[in-house]
Amino acid sequence: MNDAGLRKQIRDAVGDYYRAFHEPRQQAPFVPGETFVPVSGKVYDGDDMTTVMEALLDFWLTAGRFAQAFEKSFAEFLGVRHALLCNSGSSANLLAIAALTSPRLKERRLRPGDEVITLASGFPTTVNPIIQQGMIPVFVDVHIPTYNVDVSQLEAALGPRTKAVFLPHTLGNPFALDAVEDFCRARDLWLIEDSCDALGAVYKDRLVGGFGDLATFSFYPAHHITMGEGGAVVTGDGELKKIIASLRDWGRDCWCETGHNDTCRRRFEQQFGDLPFGYDHKYVYSHIGYNLKLTDFQAALGVSQLKKLPRFIETRRKNFGILYEGLKELEEFFILPEATAHSEPSWFGFPLAVRPEAPFTRHELIRHLDQAKIDTRLLFGGNLTRQPAYRDAPHRKVGPLANSDFVMNQVFWIGVYPGLRREMLDYILSIFEELTKKLGER
Repeated sequence: MNDAGLRKQIRDAVGDYYRAFHEPRQQAPFVPGETFVPVSGKVYDGDDMTTVMEALLDFWLTAGRFAQAFEKSFAEFLGVRHALLCNSGSSANLLAIAALTSPRLKERRLRPGDEVITLASGFPTTVNPIIQQGMIPVFVDVHIPTYNVDVSQLEAALGPRTKAVFLPHTLGNPFALDAVEDFCRARDLWLIEDSCDALGAVYKDRLVGGFGDLATFSFYPAHHITMGEGGAVVTGDGELKKIIASLRDWGRDCWCETGHNDTCRRRFEQQFGDLPFGYDHKYVYSHIGYNLKLTDFQAALGVSQLKKLPRFIETRRKNFGILYEGLKELEEFFILPEATAHSEPSWFGFPLAVRPEAPFTRHELIRHLDQAKIDTRLLFGGNLTRQPAYRDAPHRKVGPLANSDFVMNQVFWIGVYPGLRREMLDYILSIFEELTKKLGER
C-alpha cells in the first residue's frame, strides 16, 4: 500500500477510536449534583485527532507545514498582516514586550527604567515581561462591571518615561479601544493588546488584535481554541514581525523558515559586526533571544480547531446570554457584567460581583457552588500589587486602586465555554437561586 493509502487507513482508525472512546465521554448524560460542571475545557472531535495524527506521520518534530498553514489562516481571520506562533500565550506576551526593546527600533525602543501602563487587576503574565525586561509597570484601575481599564486614569499614569501601554481585553470583553488608541497615538506610545482571552471579540465591527502595534493570543485548553499549549503574536508591522521571529528563534538574524536554507540568496555573502566576511547567516545572532517555538503537532490541532472557531464563539455568546437572563432576577445580590460600549465580546467567562451588602460573602457562595460540583474562578490575581510576587517589584500605581481591591474581594466567574450543555446551565441557575435564598434567609 502506498503512503496515501496507509495514511487514510490510519486516519480512519483514529476516527474509529475517537468515536469508540472519546465521543461517549463527551456525550455522557449530565447528572445534576454528580457531574462536575467546569469553568472551561477543551472541545474537540475526531477531525482534531486525525489532523494531529497526520502531523505525527510527517514526524516533523518542530514547527513545519501545519504551523505555516495556521499562521496564514489565523492572520487572514484577524485581518492582520503577520501572525507568529509560539509555545504559549505567556511566551507571546514576553515576545511582544521583548520585541519593543530591540535596537532596530532606535529611539523608540524600550530601555530599562522605561514605564509601561498596564492593568492592576489582571493575569500575571501580562505584567511579568515588563518587569523581566527591566521596565516599570504603572498600574491603573479597572472599570466595573466591564472589568477593563478605567480610561480616565490614563492621563494620570503618564510620566516622562512612559513608552508603552499593555492592556488585556478582560474575559473576552474588549477594552475601550478608541480612547486607548487615541491616547497612545497622540503621545507616540506603543500599544499591545493582550487578547489571550478574547479571540473573536469585536469592537466597532473590527476584531480585537488588529488595533495595537502588537497583539497576543493563547491556545491553552481553557481558551477559545486549543493547541494544548500554544500562543501567537500578531502585528501589521513588517519590522516588528522580523524582530519577534528573531527573538522566538534563538535571536538569530536569519529569517529562513525551519528546514529551508539561503532564502535571502546571500547566506555566505554578508558582513556582520566583527564576524569574518561570509559567516553563515544561519548562525548570526542579532538579538539575545529564546527558543519559544511550538511543535507541528500542536499547530496541526490548531489548524483543525480554527475551522470550529466561529461556532465556538457563537456558543460562548449564547451561553453567556442564558446565564445573564437567568441571573437578572438576582441583581439584589450581584453586579452583573457589562459589555464595553460599541463591542461584541467573545466571552471567556461570566464575571459576577457579590454586592458588599449581600447577606453572604463571595467565599461562602463559591464554597457552596463547589459542593454542588459547579466550578468557579477568581478574576485572576485580583489587585496584583497585593500579590506576594509584586510587593517588592518596582512599580507605580494611579490612586488607591479601589476597584481592583473590589475585584480581589468580591468578584468571581463561572464558565460559558462550548462544552457546557443547556442542562448544565439550567442546573447552574437553579443552584444560584437555591443558594442565594438559603444563604439570604440565615
